[in-house]
Amino acid sequence: MSKKKATSSDVAKRAGVSQATVSMVLNKKYNVSFSRETVEKVEQAARELGYHLPGRKNRKESRKEKLIVVFCPTLTSPYYVLLLQGIEAVANKQGYGVFICNTQRDPRLEEKYLRMMGTIEPLGIIYCCNPNPDFQQQVEELAQTIPLVIISNKEKTTTIDAINQDNTVVGRMMARHLLDLGHRDVAFITPPLTRRQWQRTKRVNGFVKEFEKEGLKDHVIIKAADEAIDMQIPRMDSEYSMGYELTMELLDEGREFTAIAGQNDMMAIGALDALHEARIHVPKDVSVIGCDNIFYSGIRKISLTTIDHFVALKGRDACDIILRKIDEQDRFLTDSAPVSLYNIEYTPKLIARRTTGYIRTKKNN
Repeated sequence: MSKKKATSSDVAKRAGVSQATVSMVLNKKYNVSFSRETVEKVEQAARELGYHLPGRKNRKESRKEKLIVVFCPTLTSPYYVLLLQGIEAVANKQGYGVFICNTQRDPRLEEKYLRMMGTIEPLGIIYCCNPNPDFQQQVEELAQTIPLVIISNKEKTTTIDAINQDNTVVGRMMARHLLDLGHRDVAFITPPLTRRQWQRTKRVNGFVKEFEKEGLKDHVIIKAADEAIDMQIPRMDSEYSMGYELTMELLDEGREFTAIAGQNDMMAIGALDALHEARIHVPKDVSVIGCDNIFYSGIRKISLTTIDHFVALKGRDACDIILRKIDEQDRFLTDSAPVSLYNIEYTPKLIARRTTGYIRTKKNN
């Protein structure tokens, strides 16, 4: 006589929970939160009884549901375009579709998209930046039931898979390059330094700390765009325009500096155009450094000195982690639960080009 096939009711009895709870846990209903203890009890009972969801394998193998969701704060920045290209290159190769949630740095949109995850039921989620602090706990709970990776600023501790970037180190590297060239009076131009975009502040702080180490903290001018800009829908030229306008403000104010550091390459390119318009020679009169090493920075006529932190590779690695986790989940009911936590960090690299040079020495009269 053949052994009776286990049912969801059997799993519920063994785990001491309702049949509805079994269904929601095993079907990964992401809009419903359960304690880790409850999830583990249900999954353990399912393994012990050899219970499998009806049609689970076929459903996951269908192209319709082979979906990865990407939370992205903007689609106008070359940095995020590079990230998305890296993600899509890996996802498409493995037959996965990519659904992009453009939050436009609006907490209301981010919250709306998070609520939608229970309906969309993606197989994985990638955050291209740190979640809004108001939703951090919700994202951490989501990561307990679905593969989730954050491409973020480096944290001391994390319970979520992450591709880390220590922006303090990046800022220090930018400053050290200028210091080594003899620059002592410098300006740092940046988009708004808001609570949401605290990774920007990390880069600024790293830059200032390197100058502080040389006793030159008061020789750094921090020029940040107005916070209201982050509340607007970004344009394709938003970062470039900020760099241009902030540099023009520095010149109009008569501020003294021999070098400008841009929070990113597009801001630095905006600074280059402002300096050119003011008939200030780069790097003879003022040096300029950016960050991200986007395509435009390497164009011969621009040849921008920058920091490369391997943006496209971060996107590829984030997607690769998601696919590894999905593969682990496919074996979840017949094998031990996955406990691995991925944390990848690249070492940034200075790309010295033609926009930085030694400080011009003043000739004695």
